[in-house]
Amino acid sequence: MAYTQSELDRIQRAIAKGELEVQYHDRKVRYRSIGELREAQTEIVRALDSGRARSRIVRMRHAGKGVR
Repeated sequence: MAYTQSELDRIQRAIAKGELEVQYHDRKVRYRSIGELREAQTEIVRALDSGRARSRIVRMRHAGKGVR
């Protein structure tokens, strides 16, 4: 399922306020516990992170004397 940053923001606000109900556009979702909200948050974060390009760091070492 494709998630949006807006959905993540709504989940995080609900967790911060201790609310169990979250409104998504035309529907409301009532979670059973804060733990369930945190699981949803983790799933959304993972989905959003997998869609982002990751930067790669390449380290190069040279142990020679160099050019003279």
